[in-house]
Amino acid sequence: MQSIPVHDTGPAFPLETLELEAARAHALMDGATEGVPRRVLHTLDAVSRRWLAKQDSTYLPEIDAIAAKLGRPGAYFLSVNYEWGCTCRVAPSPDGTSARLVRVLDWITHGLGRYVIAARVAGAAGPFVTLTWPGYTGVLQGMAPGRFSAALNQAPMRHRVGHYHIDWAINRHRVWRMRHVTAAHLLREVFETAPSFAAAKEILATRPISAPAIFSLAGIKPTETAVIERTETEAHVHEGGNAIANHWQAPGWRGHTRGIDSAGRAYQMHSVPTELDPEFPWLTRPILNWNTRLAMVADASEGRLVARGYEVIGHTAAPATAPLQLP
Repeated sequence: MQSIPVHDTGPAFPLETLELEAARAHALMDGATEGVPRRVLHTLDAVSRRWLAKQDSTYLPEIDAIAAKLGRPGAYFLSVNYEWGCTCRVAPSPDGTSARLVRVLDWITHGLGRYVIAARVAGAAGPFVTLTWPGYTGVLQGMAPGRFSAALNQAPMRHRVGHYHIDWAINRHRVWRMRHVTAAHLLREVFETAPSFAAAKEILATRPISAPAIFSLAGIKPTETAVIERTETEAHVHEGGNAIANHWQAPGWRGHTRGIDSAGRAYQMHSVPTELDPEFPWLTRPILNWNTRLAMVADASEGRLVARGYEVIGHTAAPATAPLQLP
């Protein structure tokens, strides 16, 4: 199995990784856009770019450069679109001396596990590592040594009329009307600028976002753990050790759950060990399913991270990369 590439970059890591891993980027784009006519991709790109311009996105010039470098449609839409299910746990390390984040990313797109890379970014508030893909401008998971680890889960979809596909269309239209930043871009900003767990939690709980999201956050001390459930302008912060999938824990918050067996994944994740074991022996059904693309455990206090990419084989996922261990 191939190793996950590790690249040291400056703040413009999406463009730098695209230049370093162009073949991976095009292979991933091939999988993500398979079966989608080019005229549809051009339309989705146009809508996505107008939306980014409307919100005065600080990342729009970067996405413009990435789209030009790729020379194919889809770059704008894939920078702002996310349809995934994930499972996370924040809890103390086994010896109780630090906080750790356990993360499993589920996404239907093939190739995300095979083509994942690790970017070690020189951020303004300090270095951080993000497990990402060449040219992707958001951050879905990462670890900032000496500060915190964090990950983003997709939130439940709001009930509108009770029919899933109609509710999806209504909610998507609502997103396009928003002028707020995407959750993945907000998490990138947090890694770039937040000096501590407390500062990261404050930003993730208070900054308006364009669509509901769930953030998992683990700091340095074993008591620095939190799950932050978000609507566009409201937050419910669950302090302490917790596990989350793709349904709400906040009382009174309702919506369509995401992913495969969200309740079952969250229940199982509560008992998952926080050991930095690169073989992930605990990764079994239902947390492991045919959408699983990445597993990660991170400890910001120790500055350590282990990860592995996964791809679907038959009815479930299996390792697609060698284990990655970052000191």
